[in-house]
Amino acid sequence: MWVSNQSSLDDFILLGFSDRSWLETPLFVILLVAYIFALFGNISVILVSCLDPQLDSPMYFFVSNLSFLDFCFTTSTVPQMLVNLRGSEKTISYGGCVAQLYISLALGSTECILLAIMAFDRYAAICKPLRYPIIMNQRRCIHMATGTWISGFANSLVQSTLTVLTPRCGQRVIDHFFCEVPALLKLACTDTHVNEAELNVLGALLLLVPLSLILGIYVFIAQAVTRIHSAESCWKAFNTCASHLLVVSLFYFTAISMYVQPPSSYSRDRGKIMALFYGIVTPTLNPFIYTLRNKDVKAALRRALTKEFWVRTR
Repeated sequence: MWVSNQSSLDDFILLGFSDRSWLETPLFVILLVAYIFALFGNISVILVSCLDPQLDSPMYFFVSNLSFLDFCFTTSTVPQMLVNLRGSEKTISYGGCVAQLYISLALGSTECILLAIMAFDRYAAICKPLRYPIIMNQRRCIHMATGTWISGFANSLVQSTLTVLTPRCGQRVIDHFFCEVPALLKLACTDTHVNEAELNVLGALLLLVPLSLILGIYVFIAQAVTRIHSAESCWKAFNTCASHLLVVSLFYFTAISMYVQPPSSYSRDRGKIMALFYGIVTPTLNPFIYTLRNKDVKAALRRALTKEFWVRTR
């Protein structure tokens, strides 16, 4: 009766933690604060990378792509979570659910490939320093970034379409915070083995293959770092690579646990926790881990703030 009174058949109900209402207020506060930090961190990185000429390099070009991606990802999911946590009707329209499914999956798929490209950029900078400007020239970087975004959105189009077309027989109660493939497949009233096989195959291609490439690249990077005689250069290379590896670990750990498994074995509580982690925690931490702790970015921020201060005080 509660479900039937909440909305029409044209929308979905996102349960979230409705069965644990005492969690909703503290979770709302945590998500709101994290979202504000995510917006601040990622927008700061984008602006500084684009406006400061000293950060005009392939590394920061891809970093700004990552920050833009994280900004869009959090914006596609978190506002809806906040509304549902504070409202009595935990609903999302059918069109909103489909859009959220497609956009969040496209951005997640794009990040899988983008992190591998960023690892290759570090490999070229450390292992091929003399040829680095040729290998990672501006045209090639733009082509690589464009191909990454196209691949991510193409993968999402396939997975989202197969998921949306799966018969649900009127079921519309999603035991989750937002619309994603495993949670929607749980509503299916037909056999989903084809969907699960497709999800696992594409998940392996977009998660395990880039992750294997990243690990292989870092084997070569580690060998090159051990041959660097300058302690300062060695530390700089290690610091950059450690930041990237931490971002990779945070992203791939949650993504693999969500998508490289049959949705029939999908654990509701684990799914919600992982969704919170990769939906808000990872995008919030990424700019602080990867760039805002970087001395070049901090120097660029100081220059930008100093310039703004002098402009305002004149």
